[in-house]
Amino acid sequence: MQKSKLTLYIFLALILGVIAGYIYNATVIKQYNTKIDTADATIKNIDNQLVSATDTTALNYKSLVTERIKQVKVRTENSSIREDKLVGFTILSDIFLRLIKMIVAPLVFTTLVVGVAKVGDIKSVGRIGGKTLLWFLSATLISLLLGMALVNFFEPGKAMHLPLPDSHLGTDIQKTALSLRDFIGHVVPKSFIEAMASNEILQIVVFSLFFGVATAAIGEKGEIIIKMLDSAAHVILKITGYVMQLAPLAVFGAITAVIAKQGLGILSTYAIFIGEFYLSLIILWLIIVFAGFVVLKKRALTLVGRIKDAMLIAFSTSTSEAAYPKVLLELERFGCNNKIVSFVLPLGYSFNLDGSMMYMTFASLFLAQSYNIHLSFEHQLSMLLILMLTSKGIAGVPRASLVVIAGTISLFNIPEAGLALLIGIDPLLDMGRSATNVLGNAMATAVVSKWEGELED
Repeated sequence: MQKSKLTLYIFLALILGVIAGYIYNATVIKQYNTKIDTADATIKNIDNQLVSATDTTALNYKSLVTERIKQVKVRTENSSIREDKLVGFTILSDIFLRLIKMIVAPLVFTTLVVGVAKVGDIKSVGRIGGKTLLWFLSATLISLLLGMALVNFFEPGKAMHLPLPDSHLGTDIQKTALSLRDFIGHVVPKSFIEAMASNEILQIVVFSLFFGVATAAIGEKGEIIIKMLDSAAHVILKITGYVMQLAPLAVFGAITAVIAKQGLGILSTYAIFIGEFYLSLIILWLIIVFAGFVVLKKRALTLVGRIKDAMLIAFSTSTSEAAYPKVLLELERFGCNNKIVSFVLPLGYSFNLDGSMMYMTFASLFLAQSYNIHLSFEHQLSMLLILMLTSKGIAGVPRASLVVIAGTISLFNIPEAGLALLIGIDPLLDMGRSATNVLGNAMATAVVSKWEGELED
C-alpha cells in the first residue's frame, strides 16, 4: 500500500510541477526569457555582420564589438536573475539529490564487498563479469544502431534548413575525446577516500573488488568484516527508505524549474524532434523488455512494474543516479541475489547507459541533417564506433552526452555551433534518457542473475 502511495504522490507531483511551472513561467520568468532571447538574436546578428566585415579597424566594426559586449552582459545578467527566481524550486530537488549522493558511494562499497566476499573466488567474479560485459556491449551496440536507423527514418533535421555558420562560432561546451589517460583516471583510484568523496562509482567498484576478494581470502578473520559491512548496508538501505519519502517534493521542484525556465513554447518549437526522440525511446524500451522477456519470461514485466517508481524519479530529476538506491532495493525484492546486484548495477552506471547511447547517434545525425550535410553509411558507422568508445567512463560529467557529441561531430565537419539547438531542450531529453538508463540496468542485472541461477521466485 505504501509503495503504491509513493507512485501516486510522485505522479501527482509531476502533474502539479508542470502546472506550477507553466504559471510561474507566464507570470514571473517570461520577461527575463524575452530579454535573453532578444539579446541572443542581437548577438547572432552582430556575429554575422562581424564575419562579413572586411576592415577590422573601421569605426563601424568597433561599435559592433562594443554592442556585442553589451548584449552578452544583458544576457548574463538576466540569466542570473532567472536562476535566482527559480532557486526556491531547484533547492527541493538539490536537497534530494545531495541526500542520494550521500547514500550511493557507501551503499556501492558495502554491498559490493559483501557480494564479492560471498562469491568467494576470483574465477566466479570473472565469470559474472564476463556475462555482464557481454550484455552491456550488446545493449550499447543495439542502442547506437537503433538511434542511427530511426534518425535516418524520421529525418527530424530536414525541416531546420540551417546555413553553415562561420568556423569560429561555437558554444561553451567543452569538447572531449577519449584518451587512455582520462579513461584510466576514471577507472583506477589513487585514493579510496577521494573516490568516495567525489562519487567516482567505477573507482569505488575497483577498490571494492580488491577488498572483497581479499576479505574472502583471509577466511575466518574476514567473516567479522563481512558481517559488519552487511549490517552497515542494511542501515544505509533503511536510510534510503527515509530519503525516498522526499521524492515527490524533489520531483515537483525539478519539473517546475524546467517548465518555468523553458516554457511550454519550447515543446511546440521542437515538437517534431522531441516527439520522434521519445517515440524512439519507447521502441528501445520495447526492445529491452523483449530481450529481458526472452530470458526471464513473464517476470520481465513484473520487474518493470517494480522499478516504475525509480524510473519516475530518474525521469523527473534528469539523473539515473537518483534512482540507484531504489533500484538496488527493488532488484533484491524481485529475487536477484545481492552479490549479483551489488556487482552488476554499479558497473551498469558507467558502461550501460542505453538511453544516452541512442541519444548520441540520434542527436549527432540530427545536427548533420539540420546543416544538410550528407554522411554516407560508412561515415555513420564510423561515428557509431567512435561514440561507442568515447562514451565509456564519463559517467558523472555534467551534460555528459553533449560533451561527447561535441567531441565527435567535429571529426565529421559538423559545426559545433549546432549544439546551441540542443542546449535549450537537453533537460527535456535528459529526462527520457535517464529513465531508459534505469530500465536497461535493472533488466541487465535481472538477466545476469538468471544466467547465474541466482534468481529466486
